[in-house]
Amino acid sequence: MITQINDKKQKTQIARQILEALPEWFEVEQSREQLIAESAEQTFFAYLQEDKPIGFLCLKQTGKDTVELAVTGVLKEFHRKGLGRQLFEAAKESARQSGFSFMQVKTVRMGMYEDYDRTNRFYRSLGFKEFEVFETYWDEANPCQIYVMAL
Repeated sequence: MITQINDKKQKTQIARQILEALPEWFEVEQSREQLIAESAEQTFFAYLQEDKPIGFLCLKQTGKDTVELAVTGVLKEFHRKGLGRQLFEAAKESARQSGFSFMQVKTVRMGMYEDYDRTNRFYRSLGFKEFEVFETYWDEANPCQIYVMAL
């Protein structure tokens, strides 16, 4: 069941639990801690199974008309079961209702790492389109691919 979480402490607890269980994507402690801290201030959706969080997604306003899918994570044993897509659809509808026109997401460019290639394919399957690559946004080993979609 997807629910919007408003309690800041609960947001950070869920984000920590999920992100620490996904070291393939969130192994850099400083970056992971920043995502966890920022999640407290963002629009936060959690997928709960018997009150246990198994996935979450955060939205962050980046402009008057744009919201960013700031971070998402689903426990690995639940990958490829449609939970990420369900979280995204709930977030997308919330963004539309809030009056946003565009959504963006950043990830490591396709072709760098297999785990991120799966992430790229997931975003494309949701309808995101390639917008721009910043070769050194994070660092040279992790070029930043930005995807966008109209809402």
